[in-house]
Amino acid sequence: MPGNFSRQMKPLSKISRTVILLSIVSLFNDVASEMLYPIMPLYLQSIGFSVLLIGILEGIAEATAGLSKGFFGRLSDVRGRRLPFVRLGYFLSAISKPLMVIITRHWWVFLARTLDRLGKGVRTGARDALLSDEATPASKGAVFGFHRSMDTLGAAVGPVIALLFLHFYPGAYVILFYLAFLPGLVSVLITLVLKEKPRINRPSPKGDGFFGFLTYVSRSNRQYKMLLTGLLLFALFNSSDIFLLLIVKHHGYSDTEMVGLYIFYNLVFALFSYPLGTLADKIGLK
Repeated sequence: MPGNFSRQMKPLSKISRTVILLSIVSLFNDVASEMLYPIMPLYLQSIGFSVLLIGILEGIAEATAGLSKGFFGRLSDVRGRRLPFVRLGYFLSAISKPLMVIITRHWWVFLARTLDRLGKGVRTGARDALLSDEATPASKGAVFGFHRSMDTLGAAVGPVIALLFLHFYPGAYVILFYLAFLPGLVSVLITLVLKEKPRINRPSPKGDGFFGFLTYVSRSNRQYKMLLTGLLLFALFNSSDIFLLLIVKHHGYSDTEMVGLYIFYNLVFALFSYPLGTLADKIGLK
């Protein structure tokens, strides 16, 4: 028994304090975000958004996240700093939650939703770089798997909170947006106890504009280019979860059933990310 317990706990020894803290930050941030994600299309429709307009909103928001990840990730490299980007990114996402309902004009909702995704873009590259610094070639799957597991656990806890709240206060979407600010604020506060290893500022390579990060593609190796192409194709053809939730609603499921399906979806993700990441370290990431 002691031997079996030791073997089971051994992979956790690869998880450093920084990884644990970053994972908890992501957990609370996702609790905040995912309290709102399943009911986002319902709220948007309640204030006059059509399905087409929801699609445009999500497209702009995700494009903002995607493009800003490259810019701010590269800027983090150039400045030799990670934590300022991590802290600012989580703060922008936290403050965007109440902003979504302060004013219900379409242009304001577009601005607030885009601010949330901008926060994701600001923090993601720097946060992943911090995680990578804590990983070795033999533990990358475990480190990133643990982080994704905690992150997605928040994506299951958040909808549970939303489900319980809407059970007692049906249709009270606005109050839920204000409540979501609280776990978002907790995630920001936890980033204040994080520390990073000192780095040397690097001179900026050619291409100083917003799209300067794209110059890395021409300098990268063939393996990276192939991986990037595959991920881009997947992102292009992959459907937004918001549309899947709308389809579930369209087929007659209640709000409770819709959120329940989303919770199950995220629980499967959370349960398998870490053990499969550890397995990938053993048999190969590819």
